[in-house]
Amino acid sequence: MLCDDHTLFREGIKAILRDEPSIEIVAEADNGREAVSKALRLHPDVVLMDVAMPDLGGFEATSRLVRANPRIKILILTMYEEEEVITRCLKAGASGYVLKDAPRSDLIHAIEVVKGGGQYLSSRALKKVVKQHVKSTSSHESGYERLSDREREVLKLLADGLALKEIATRLVLSVKTVDTHKTNMMRKLDLHDRSEVIKYAIQRKLIRLPNHSNSH
Repeated sequence: MLCDDHTLFREGIKAILRDEPSIEIVAEADNGREAVSKALRLHPDVVLMDVAMPDLGGFEATSRLVRANPRIKILILTMYEEEEVITRCLKAGASGYVLKDAPRSDLIHAIEVVKGGGQYLSSRALKKVVKQHVKSTSSHESGYERLSDREREVLKLLADGLALKEIATRLVLSVKTVDTHKTNMMRKLDLHDRSEVIKYAIQRKLIRLPNHSNSH
């Protein structure tokens, strides 16, 4: 489902996605309020959500949708690349963040990733978040040493964008056990959401910053 208040932009996205056999556009909305009501009626897999819209903006629409139906994944598609905006979207429950000038292949990849339960941040958005995060890592250093091997594995896989269910399959554990490891790991490192986990993993060189759109 497309949610953007610019008709020409929606037409452009439809033209881009029209030839993609795995993607079908089921609805459009030009403000957040309309997006919420249509999405809760039609249950799309993914909502492409703009941030700045009249009536109800993207932050609030994302938050309401995620609370009402967590199975609907929100992919923010915007021109804003400020760290504060990205963080607010992720805290509202968005699964991904793509800038409007991204290549077509990035957008299609992002849709597939969030539909599968993962999280996607375009490389420029990710670099922005990390660059702004000039917090001292000294407290994190000792925290990492206190992590168990399992907690370190969960940290790495979370930072790689895997959903809890995928991590459970990969590590041959129950989702509940993985969730417990995740909670303990985040408490020990004083991290509060997945965007902070990603920033921490990059600082610790546990994952690399994507330097090219196709090297996922």
